[in-house]
Amino acid sequence: MDTETLAKINKFTRREFTEDEIYTFSVILCDNDIDRDCERFSDNALEQICSLFIGKTGISDHDPSASNQTARIFDTELITDEARTTKYGSPYKYVKAYAYMVRTTDNHDLIAEIDGGIKKEVSISCSAAKRICSICGCDKSVQNCGHKSNKLYGKNLCHTVLDDIKDAYEWSFVAVPAQVNAGVTKHYSSEQAAASPAYAILEKADEELRRDIRRLAYFSGGKLAADTVAVSSKNMDTSQLLKLKKALEAKRSSGGIEIQLEDQSGDNDNTSDFSMR
Repeated sequence: MDTETLAKINKFTRREFTEDEIYTFSVILCDNDIDRDCERFSDNALEQICSLFIGKTGISDHDPSASNQTARIFDTELITDEARTTKYGSPYKYVKAYAYMVRTTDNHDLIAEIDGGIKKEVSISCSAAKRICSICGCDKSVQNCGHKSNKLYGKNLCHTVLDDIKDAYEWSFVAVPAQVNAGVTKHYSSEQAAASPAYAILEKADEELRRDIRRLAYFSGGKLAADTVAVSSKNMDTSQLLKLKKALEAKRSSGGIEIQLEDQSGDNDNTSDFSMR
C-alpha cells in the first residue's frame, strides 16, 4: 500500500492507521450496459456515482443496521474497456471502487472470504431522478411515451437510461445481486414484481436452493425431514434459504439433522426493493 492510498483512507479515520492495520480490496459497483430489466446507467450517471459513493459504507444484504457495517469506500474511478462493447454498441464503462476495513478479530473470516472469492457479488442502492426512453428521449419519470422496454423499434432495442443520480445510500455484499435494476432502489407491487424478468430469475435461483435443501434434509434425516423442510422453506427469502442450506450441510457432515427455523411471525412487507450490482 503506497503513502497516497493510506492518506486517502486516513481521511475517514479518527486517528492515523498504519498499513498493517488496514485491509483493502476493490469492487465493481455498476456499469453502462443494458441489464436484464432493460435499463442502463448513462455516462453522466456513472460519473455522478463515482463522486457520490466515496465515503459510503459497505454492509451485507442491504441490512442498514450499524452493527452490519463492514467496509467503507475511499476512492473510485470510471474505467473504459475499449475491448468490450455494450449491447447498444458503445464502449463498455464501469465504476470501480476501492474499499478498506480495519483488521479485527471479528472480520478475519470476512477477509478470508473476500480473498477466496466467496464474498464477491456486490449491489448498490441509489436514486435516479431521470428515466430516459432510449427511443425518443422522453423522461418516463415525467410522462409515458408509449415505447415498450425490451421491444425492437427498427434495429434499436428499447430500454431505459437512468440519469441524474441524486443520492447514494450504500453498497452491499449479496448472495444474489439484483443487478437487473441498475443500482436504483425500486418499489414494486406484487403484480409488477411477478411480471418483471428479474423476478423470474430470482425465483428460479430460489427454487434451486429449495431443491438443494430438500435433498440435504432427506440425506440427513429421511423423508420426514425433507417434507418438513419443504413446507418451512416455501416462504423464505434468498438470504434465509442460504442460511438454512448452510446449516443442513453442517448437520449432514456431523451425521445428524435438527431443523430449527427462524421466527416467521413478523409482519411481511409486500414491497420489493431491488438494487443493482
